[in-house]
Amino acid sequence: MTPPDARLLHHRAEGPATAPPLLLGPSLGTSTALWDGVAPELSTTHRVLRWDLPGHGGSPAGLIGPGAGVPDLASLVLRLADSLSLDRFSYAGVSLGGAVGLWLAVHHPDRLERLAVVCSSAHFGAPGPWRERAARVRAEGIGPVAESAAARWFTPGFTSPRLLEDLLGVDPAAYAACCDALAAYDLRPALHGVRAPTLVIAGREDPATPPAHAREIADAVPGATLVELPRASHLAPAERPGAVREALRAHFATGGRGSGAAVRREVLGDAHVDRAQAATDAFTARFQDFITRYAWGEVWTDPTLSRRERSLITLTALVAHGHHDELAMHVRAAVRNGLTPQEIGAALVQTGVYCGVPAANSAFAVAQRVLAGMEGEEPGAAGAR
Repeated sequence: MTPPDARLLHHRAEGPATAPPLLLGPSLGTSTALWDGVAPELSTTHRVLRWDLPGHGGSPAGLIGPGAGVPDLASLVLRLADSLSLDRFSYAGVSLGGAVGLWLAVHHPDRLERLAVVCSSAHFGAPGPWRERAARVRAEGIGPVAESAAARWFTPGFTSPRLLEDLLGVDPAAYAACCDALAAYDLRPALHGVRAPTLVIAGREDPATPPAHAREIADAVPGATLVELPRASHLAPAERPGAVREALRAHFATGGRGSGAAVRREVLGDAHVDRAQAATDAFTARFQDFITRYAWGEVWTDPTLSRRERSLITLTALVAHGHHDELAMHVRAAVRNGLTPQEIGAALVQTGVYCGVPAANSAFAVAQRVLAGMEGEEPGAAGAR
C-alpha cells in the first residue's frame, strides 16, 4: 500500500517488484476490491497495480471535475505509471476502466505492451442517460444509483456486499464527473489503430455492455481475441473470477517463444523446462517446439478450463496409459496448480474405477513418492520465477 498523494490515483501493488507491470482498472462505482479474486494469482508472474477512480476507494475526489473525459482519466493513469517509473506496462480494465485502456492503446501505443478489455465498450450509448444520471447524483447523492446497482452488475442470485458497500462510499461529485466522461466517450472510429495484442472479455448476461459491444471491439481491433463468459454479468471479475483469471493469465503470459513457453514454465517449473531445453538437439528441437506451441500455447492457455481442472484430466489420462514418468512430473504440476494431496488422492481413487485397480495402484506409488519428496516446499515455490 502506498502513502496518500493528492496528485495521484490510489493504488495497490502486489507481486515481485522486478516482474512485468500489469495495471488493473476498475468499473464505475467500484474499488480495487473488484479484482480481489483475480489479482493475487496474476501477481505470481506480474507486478500487479490496481487503481481506484477519483472519489472511489482511496483516490482523492479532487482529481476530476465536471465535464471530465476519458482522456483525463487516462492522463491520471499515465501520471501514476510515471510516478512508478513504468515506461511500458500491460493493462486490463473493466467497463470505464476498459475504456481508459482502449484510449491509451490508441493515443499512447508506446506505453502499452498488451491490453485486456473486460465488460466494456467503445461507446456506452447516447450521452443523454449519462448526463441525467450525473445530474441526479449531484442532486440526490449515490443512494438512488446504489439501489439499482445489483441488477446492473450481477446475474440473479449473485451479489457482492463488499462492492455494494464500496459504492455507497463513492464521492457523488466524482461519480457524476465519471458519468460525464462516459457520456462524451466514443472511440469507435479509432479502434483500427490499436496495435497492442488485445483480449476482449464479455459477460453473456451483461445488460450494461452486452456482448455485441465486445464483438464490435474485437471485430475492429486488428488481431483481437474475444472470450464470452456464460453466467456472467457486468462485473465478471467478481462473479466469474476463475474464468477471468485464466483468460488474463493466458493473454498476459510472457517469455520464451510466447505464452506457451511461459505457461509451460509456470505449470512444470523452471528446473524441468531448463533440463528439457538443455537436452534439446537438432533431432528433438522440432518436437520441443511443437509441444510448446501446441500443448502449452494452445491447449493449456485455453481459458475454458482452469489449470486445476486440466491437472485432474491430465493425471487421469497418464494413469490410463501407464505413463509413470510423465505422471510424476504432473503430480508436482498439480500441486503447483493448487491441488491438495487429498484431491490428487481422490482423483487416483476414481481412476481405479475407470482405468483399473492395478493402474491406480501403480499411480498411488508414484504420487506417494513425489508428494513425500515435496514435503516442506511452499506451494508454488518450485514454479516461482
